Amino acid sequence: MKSARATSTKSRGSRRKEAGPKPCLVTSAATETKAGSDSYAWIGGLLQAGDSFYPTGSYAHSFGLEGLAQAGVVRDQASLGKFLFLSALPALRRSDLPLAAHAWRALEAPDWNRVGEISVLSSSLKTASEARAAASNIGRQRAELAASLHAHPLAREYLRRASATDWPFSPPVSAALEGRVLGAPLSAVLAGVYYASVASLLAAAMKLLRLGQNGCQTLLTTAMRQSAADIAAAMDTPFEEIGWFNPWLDIAAARHETADGRLFIS
Repeated sequence: MKSARATSTKSRGSRRKEAGPKPCLVTSAATETKAGSDSYAWIGGLLQAGDSFYPTGSYAHSFGLEGLAQAGVVRDQASLGKFLFLSALPALRRSDLPLAAHAWRALEAPDWNRVGEISVLSSSLKTASEARAAASNIGRQRAELAASLHAHPLAREYLRRASATDWPFSPPVSAALEGRVLGAPLSAVLAGVYYASVASLLAAAMKLLRLGQNGCQTLLTTAMRQSAADIAAAMDTPFEEIGWFNPWLDIAAARHETADGRLFIS
């Protein structure tokens, strides 16, 4: 008679043989590359579009910050922080971010009439003529880059319609167009707009004020901590509620047009 131990060992061995080897959890390099290409290729494109090296011309504009610095309103890290959190970020949350969100949704079908309405509203919210012209130039360059670098039919059609109907070009609309061309989700597109806007403002501040890189990075880090809440609020903003009016910034931008000496175009 076989012992119970021998029987048990044989039984366990039979079960292992019948079950076969466990499936390998490591995918091939080709599979991983394909999955990454399908799901995350847009990350590199958004990083490229938000970099200061990207030739949109945004580095040449401070959008009113230089006027505030000349007036002595923004003069150091503390006053720059107040401007950032009490003026720049609320404007971003209530204007550019929801504009980009609505444009991203309109470009899905696409609904070209809606895209045109968003473009007109975006331009109208820039009260100073210099700021309006700067936004138009940046928006045009971003849209043209989306068409030339990616050869995407949506970007080409947008440029054709904008030219035919004389839509004002808009950075938020062009950012949404880039997102659609790259296949990026809405939250990622808005995160790109958020980061690029804040980083551009702080880069301009470093040229205007006696600020160190650590001070600007501290402000940037603090701003990015609230980005998720700002982006969520912007995604839920109805079209008719888009807008932010700050006469303090608008007056500074208007005064900048006639300043004797200027570092930035606007």
